[in-house]
Amino acid sequence: MPVTCPHTQSSPYSRHEPEKHPLHQVLAAHLETFLERTRTSAHQLPGHVEEELRAYLKGGILAHGFVRFRCEDCGESRAVAFSCKRRGWCPSCMGRRMVDTAARLVDEVLPQVPVRQFVLSLPFEIRYRLAYDGKLISGLLAVFLRVVTAWYVRQARGQGYRGARCGSVTFVQRFGSSINLNPHFHVLFLDGVYVPAAEGGAPVFVAAPPLADEDVQKLVETASQRIVRLLQRRGLLDDSLVDDLSESEPLQAALSAASVQGQFATGERAGQRVRRRLSASAAAVRSAPLCSAARGFSMHAASPASPPTTGPAWSGSSATLHGRLWPLAACRSSTTNS
Repeated sequence: MPVTCPHTQSSPYSRHEPEKHPLHQVLAAHLETFLERTRTSAHQLPGHVEEELRAYLKGGILAHGFVRFRCEDCGESRAVAFSCKRRGWCPSCMGRRMVDTAARLVDEVLPQVPVRQFVLSLPFEIRYRLAYDGKLISGLLAVFLRVVTAWYVRQARGQGYRGARCGSVTFVQRFGSSINLNPHFHVLFLDGVYVPAAEGGAPVFVAAPPLADEDVQKLVETASQRIVRLLQRRGLLDDSLVDDLSESEPLQAALSAASVQGQFATGERAGQRVRRRLSASAAAVRSAPLCSAARGFSMHAASPASPPTTGPAWSGSSATLHGRLWPLAACRSSTTNS
């Protein structure tokens, strides 16, 4: 495949080396042991889980397939390994998807207005259910979006504007910084509203006033109250509730529960499941600037972004969104001995 001469490029190509990444090293060293332990159990992991892990170990490795590029000008050639093209584990594939998504948001979706990121973390006792209940995640997210949207509309109404409309883009992240199971929401809100223009013109953007700690505390209190009521209406806080995942995939359920609680799931150090309850204070507590927690819910709203731009300044705005979307940054991974 012909390519541009590498000698004319400002950044020379260097092969992605996943085998040097701590995540790859840990998985390569322990995958077979882990799978052997699960195969001795009464039930095995779903086939797609093993396929995902094995595909990650092959992605980026020349021995498992590559394409060769050759420069028509100088004759130099190089081999580029195939990626695994998976969606749930590989930092490289997820990173590429993240870059593509951020570029599309900047170029085609977000208008030239300020944007603020809201991050809502959820209580430990409902994370396990959220790990496999997509309808419940949608329900909780809808509650949270209505609460924040209502705040923006109230601010506009206080300035004398009617018919205000807000906009947002949400990314559901399923794990925390230690790759533990932790479903939570990253929401990019337009930091203001659009209001109808006079005589049928294009809607006009009205920026919201600066967000205060008191606003964040009220938002997380309201969101937590409404989400708890939703869970109660659906009977999901009942200890006698049937665990659908445990009945269909008991091994996956046990692994998920251990991950939520930060415990070892297999081997000699396997921990016991600990049942938690919604015992945290209902009143919001400020934990940092524009960050508050209530009932086990935590909301962070201290990440505003300047209006996205295109053209020569595109890289700066896109990089800002990259930081919001990056799911598993390779530069933050490290191995520890315990």
